[in-house]
Amino acid sequence: MPVFKTPFNGYAVRFSPFYESRLLVATSQNFGILGNGRVHVLDLHPSSPSSPSISELAAFDTSDCIYDAAWSESHDSLFVAAVADGSLKLFDSSLPPSNNPVRHLHEHTREAHSVDWNPVRRDSFLSSSWDDSVKLWTLDRPTSLRTFREHSYCVYSAAWSPRHGDVFASASGDCTLRVWDVREPAATLVLPAHDHEILSCDWNKYDDCVLATASVDKTVRVWDVRATRAPLAALAGHGYAVRRVKFSPHRESVLVSCSYDMTVCMWDYRAEDALLARYDHHTEFVVGVDMSVLVEGLLASAGWDELVYVWQHGTDPRAMP
Repeated sequence: MPVFKTPFNGYAVRFSPFYESRLLVATSQNFGILGNGRVHVLDLHPSSPSSPSISELAAFDTSDCIYDAAWSESHDSLFVAAVADGSLKLFDSSLPPSNNPVRHLHEHTREAHSVDWNPVRRDSFLSSSWDDSVKLWTLDRPTSLRTFREHSYCVYSAAWSPRHGDVFASASGDCTLRVWDVREPAATLVLPAHDHEILSCDWNKYDDCVLATASVDKTVRVWDVRATRAPLAALAGHGYAVRRVKFSPHRESVLVSCSYDMTVCMWDYRAEDALLARYDHHTEFVVGVDMSVLVEGLLASAGWDELVYVWQHGTDPRAMP
C-alpha cells in the first residue's frame, strides 16, 4: 500500500470530497510544540493494481505549526488550515505558494486546533481553539459571523452535522460535548460525555441524532442526542488517549479511531464484538485518520512518525507489492 514521508510530524489527513485520489495532510515541526508547519496536497496514483503510489501535488509552508486542515465543500482546490498562532489560513492549491495563503483570518487568542467545512451550507466553516471558543466563518466575510463561548476549557474539535446546515457539535477538555444550532443563543445540549478530556467528536452520516466522542479515558462512546442518560456504546480497546474519531460515510454503524497507542481501530458499534480491525502500522502517535467519501473502505492515517498511509480496509497498510 502507498506510503508518503513528510518532513514534519503528521497532525491531520483528509480525503478530498471532489477527487477519489486526493488527500490533504497537515503537519507540524517538533511534534507541534514549536516550529513551522506545512500542509501537503497529495495524489494517489493507481499506476497498477498491485503498486499504487503517492505523489505531492503541492505544499504550503507556515511559520507556525498546523494542527488541522479541511477541504472546501464548494471549491475543489480550496482548503483551510488551523495554525498554532491562532490564525486560520485559506489556501488555493491551484495557485503557486507565492500566491498563498489567499486569506488570513486571525481572531482566536490561542492555538487554533480544528477546522470543519459545512457540507450542507457549503460557504461556511468552523474553527475551534484552545481559547475555549468555536467560531463560525463564511468565505465572503473577513471577520467571523459568531463566536460560541460556553466551554470552560480548550475546544479540541468542532464538527458540522452532515444533514443540518445550522447544527454542529463541539468537544472540549472540560469533559463535555455540546450541540449547537447557530440560530439559537446557547447550546441546545450539554452532555458530560466522559470523565476526562474529550479530544474529538463526529456525527453519524446516516442518523442525525447519533454522535461519537473520543476521550483521554481511552474510549470512544456513541450517543443518541435524544436519550443521553447512557451511551449507545462504549468502545474500549485503545491503550492510550483516543485522538480522533470518524464515522464511515458508507456504513451506518461503522467508525474509525486513532490513538496515542499508535494504532487505528475500526468498530461496528452495534456488533457484539465491536472491534472489526486494529491496524498497528505507525511507530509513533497516530493523530490523523479519515475515510474516503468517494471510495468505500479506503482509509488514510497520519502520525508523528512522519508517515502518511493510504490503504483499503482488510489489507495491511505496510504491505508492499
